[in-house]
Amino acid sequence: MAKAALALVGAPFRLHGREAAHGLDCIGVIAAALQAAGWRGEVPTGYALRGGDPAAVAARFDVALARCDGTVAGDVLLFRVGPGQLHGAVRTAAGFVHADAGLRRVVERPGAADWPLVGAWRFEGRG
Repeated sequence: MAKAALALVGAPFRLHGREAAHGLDCIGVIAAALQAAGWRGEVPTGYALRGGDPAAVAARFDVALARCDGTVAGDVLLFRVGPGQLHGAVRTAAGFVHADAGLRRVVERPGAADWPLVGAWRFEGRG
């Protein structure tokens, strides 16, 4: 998962984007990394940039992934980055990979996140 996410660094940002060549958002980064790791589940669509319900998002991840503490490279992370705003990322050895709307591309951010962690999941080869 982490290796697959790192391979996406430099891809352009695009809201609801699901293909690295055309752009990815944070869920697109997670979905692309999961698919590269062998996950064949449905890719989430139709969500708003703001106003996400953490419990509803967590329930979608719970279907295919196992809850974890978010400390292992490859773990899927869900952060609360602002009031009513959630953001997903993939843990790496150095930090995490995410789609940065401000920088308009997928980046690896070193170190710990500044945002509160809402939940974390690990792909264990099922799905």
